[in-house]
Amino acid sequence: MEKSDLTDVTFIIPLRIDTVDRLENTLVILDFLLENFDSRIKILEASRRNTGILQQLLPREVDYRFVEDHDAVFHRTKYINTLAATCETTYISLWDTDIIIPLSQIEATMKRLREEKADFVTPFQDRFLDTSDILRDLYIQSGDIGLLEKQQGKMKALYTPNPVGGVFFAHKKAYVDAGMENEKFYGWGREDGDRANRWKILGYRHQHVPGPLFHLSHERGLNSSFHSSSQNHKKMAELQRSLVMSKKELKREIESWR
Repeated sequence: MEKSDLTDVTFIIPLRIDTVDRLENTLVILDFLLENFDSRIKILEASRRNTGILQQLLPREVDYRFVEDHDAVFHRTKYINTLAATCETTYISLWDTDIIIPLSQIEATMKRLREEKADFVTPFQDRFLDTSDILRDLYIQSGDIGLLEKQQGKMKALYTPNPVGGVFFAHKKAYVDAGMENEKFYGWGREDGDRANRWKILGYRHQHVPGPLFHLSHERGLNSSFHSSSQNHKKMAELQRSLVMSKKELKREIESWR
């Protein structure tokens, strides 16, 4: 099958390999992206030591960087910003390590961006579906996304009713102007809602493409859940604070991050 031309897109994937599931899922989504798209992929791995395992397994087309980080909590927003700052393409896509999206939805996403009908596009709508271990294994063995599409009724919907995480595509300039990631969000959770709220307040065009997202199930450790109740409370407070900001106030806030 001929690859889709996404040479104007850089996929960015910050990660910490904390479980075997995470390693497997990372390699699976890289196969998916490389088999279907002619594009750039940048990975940043942050961990206390570089085992070299991931780098040895990565396809040569992937731009890989390791950062030594002894913090038990993966500061994901910080590393997203680090990766995004190195991108030179017109568009970027933040892609989690466990996400599969039907090809037609990605093509529709890029059409909207290239035709300047949107600044940010979430390539799914309403259905953030956890595959289950069984369907995950069947997909890994077959590589057939049609299998996932046919089995949606057997999957659990996460982050209802209006999920916005997992993946998005953006015009890079708009993403930078909108502040990129708010690094006050430390560890897992809530940053996706903050990002979408900022886009709305600032007047950017954020659209969803109808269709599902498939989340490859994995073991959940410290960096796949709220690592403390106090941090969750802080994140909720930050999220609620930004919700009541005016456009002018939010722009001033973003300037303070730079």
